[in-house]
Amino acid sequence: MILEMKVPSPGESITEVEIAEWLVQDGDYVEKDQPIAEVDSDKATLELPAEASGTITLKAEEGDAVAVGQVVCLIDTSAKAPDGDTSAKEEEKVEEAPKPETKVEAPKADTYASGTASPAAKKILAEKGMDTSTISGTGKDGRVTKDDAVNAVPSMGTPTGGDRSSSNSKMSMLRRKVAERLVEAKNTTAMLTTFNEVNMSPVFALRKEYKETFKSKHGVGLGFMSFFSLAVVRALQMYPAVNSMIDGKEMKTFNFVDISIAVSGPKGLMVPVIRNAENLTFRGVESEVKRLALRARDGQITVDEMTGGTFTITNGGVFGSMLSTPIINPPQSGILGMHNIIERPIAVDGKVEIHPMMYVALSYDHRIIDGKESVGFLVAIKEALENPIELLMGNDIKKALEL
Repeated sequence: MILEMKVPSPGESITEVEIAEWLVQDGDYVEKDQPIAEVDSDKATLELPAEASGTITLKAEEGDAVAVGQVVCLIDTSAKAPDGDTSAKEEEKVEEAPKPETKVEAPKADTYASGTASPAAKKILAEKGMDTSTISGTGKDGRVTKDDAVNAVPSMGTPTGGDRSSSNSKMSMLRRKVAERLVEAKNTTAMLTTFNEVNMSPVFALRKEYKETFKSKHGVGLGFMSFFSLAVVRALQMYPAVNSMIDGKEMKTFNFVDISIAVSGPKGLMVPVIRNAENLTFRGVESEVKRLALRARDGQITVDEMTGGTFTITNGGVFGSMLSTPIINPPQSGILGMHNIIERPIAVDGKVEIHPMMYVALSYDHRIIDGKESVGFLVAIKEALENPIELLMGNDIKKALEL
């Protein structure tokens, strides 16, 4: 029986995918549920499992865009699995034929073809960054002499000789979609960015004192993302316009907080969503961040896990970024950028002190978010991070951390 394998729908509104890589070859025997291909949609990279066991015939090439429901391979289910036990088989010994005797020829006298150079000439040309093939020799049979090398003038411009090759590779469907969305965000929103700086000393002190206990109790680290996520939840509740988006001629404001977190995956930027972050504790946020990051890293993230989101947090600081202007993730209206933490001198009560400082940036859609709200939102983030015990933990650290 010949089974036709068709492209399944990876999610709502997705009409085609791209064959990123075949994990098997034409004619291979495959087992049921064995991954046979990786397919790219405009949201994620997914594995395509075999629907039955049998011999496979490929009907699409790597890089082909195929419609949902299109046949991409055939599986002959009547084929039997090949006998893979070769341990009892003896290898045949092939007697090597005697090697012919190698005749050693006497070295020939030096001859000079056009373009060859004397040792002295080669040294001079090498110092000038020139190649002997570019010099017309005046010696016998076109040999480049020392005088030719001395009189040679390097061509104007950068000396060549290094690798100047280039290569082209096709962008994945996911990367092309990311590019389209970034251009769309720049072209369709009135994007503006406001900045502030945060003294991370209070967060550092809490992590230093409780991170080991927190990890041993919950199995996850006490990272910065939980502090920032809960600070975002508080700020969005104070400034609900930032938790809104344009819907036609209306402004749609959400009563829940779904935070998209930008993470780097093997196929490029991915943005999984932490659902109902307003109901999560420090442990809940850290557990969800770890789960989503691992799934993105392993290429197991699903379309549903990246769909939606009312606000985005991106952390360029993990790559060493000191300051940037993050681009809005449409149709959302705001994105918070975290950056590298650097010890800097700041004025505290009239005195200069060294503290770990972080620049934060809020890019927002000025069509529905005014300057007062955007600045107020970022100040609320700063206040929460600089006074986390009171504003994020209700003055009860152990209860907030569930210790």
